[in-house]
Amino acid sequence: MRAATTDTTTSAAAPDADAGLGLRERKKRRTRQAIRAAARRLIDERGYDNTTIEQIAAAADVSPSTVFRYFPSKEYMVLREEEYADFGAAFLRERPADEPPLLALRQALTQMARTLGEEFHTEYQWRIELARKVPAVRAQMQDSQDRSVAALTAALAERAGRPADDFDLRVLVGAVMGGLHQVVLHWGEHGREGDLAQLMDRALAVLGRDLATPDRS
Repeated sequence: MRAATTDTTTSAAAPDADAGLGLRERKKRRTRQAIRAAARRLIDERGYDNTTIEQIAAAADVSPSTVFRYFPSKEYMVLREEEYADFGAAFLRERPADEPPLLALRQALTQMARTLGEEFHTEYQWRIELARKVPAVRAQMQDSQDRSVAALTAALAERAGRPADDFDLRVLVGAVMGGLHQVVLHWGEHGREGDLAQLMDRALAVLGRDLATPDRS
């Protein structure tokens, strides 16, 4: 997946997934993409449980052993949270150093969604719908999201000169990721109406407001 620089709402440039990669790495990346594309196509046609590693390998024109070199299990083929976290972290590192953490996250993650465009929107919804039906995918998605929280927390901490596992930043990132998960669910449940990046930005604005109920005791 090569990020397209279609949005100009911020000065952050889209990270180029192929930048700095040699021929060998680009070939590996294309093979990885081909395996993922084959897996999704077969799962859509046959269902998750009826799709085997051997069938995916044949559809991608590689051997089963090659598939396992790239993905330890079928669940990993349909999940990309950590990959998206890498994009988000790249945008995050380009935000001004003195920007408050929540605002930096808001700008970086909505910019990422705009840059990746429709591919991100439809694929993320597809994965969530699959996770609802397949317990193994749901469990792996949670594990991947936990690692994404760790990656984004580390990127925020790097900007602030704080420990990579800073408690306050970890809680903040966890709240943001949970909110964005609900955004995608809402978007899918309402016929994918509206711009997903705008909904993400709206959700992060909600998190930034003081929602505390006055003490009436």
